[in-house]
Amino acid sequence: MYSGITRGLFPVVAVQERPGVTRFSVELSPALSRDLSLGASVSIDGVCLTVVEFSSQRVSFEAIAETLGRTTLGGLSVGRKVSVERSCRIGDELGGHDVFGHVLGTGTVLARKEVGGQLDLSIGVPAVWMKYLLPKGFVALDGSSLTIGDPVGAESFDVHLIPETLRLTNFGEKQVGDRVNVELDPRTVAIVDTVERVLHERSLHK
Repeated sequence: MYSGITRGLFPVVAVQERPGVTRFSVELSPALSRDLSLGASVSIDGVCLTVVEFSSQRVSFEAIAETLGRTTLGGLSVGRKVSVERSCRIGDELGGHDVFGHVLGTGTVLARKEVGGQLDLSIGVPAVWMKYLLPKGFVALDGSSLTIGDPVGAESFDVHLIPETLRLTNFGEKQVGDRVNVELDPRTVAIVDTVERVLHERSLHK
């Protein structure tokens, strides 16, 4: 599990395409690579991945076709920087919300607006997701825990990004048409689905 508080941007230093899987390596900081071990979970742009190899600060991961097709990881290239977060440990401060790295799919940047040091992004998503994206609720974009702004139409919503978030993530570089990884808040999903199921069952017994 993760907190959704991105620890910074780190470069992809190698990408190897193999049959059915792509292996890529990221150069972490000394702090993030400390006490890392094989099999550890690390969030890369919001996707929970397993460490398959590491040497000093260079850490390697593998992603299968399902992951590459569902997320932005299929577009990784050497030199690109990715958002990174280590998994939570007992006693860690949970500064965001519960994030699991289980990306549902991608959203698309539909509009961007800079207001002083703040950046507002409108994110387009499938209409079926919107019932889970409640104003002032939570969403994880590229692994960052964000507060949802107002819905924009039936298939998009806004997020408002402060300078500190922009410093630690790629959001400041996002342009219209770019994709972001989306993970819905699992608690909101569970509540909405439960209420819908109960109401449906009640309607059948009227």
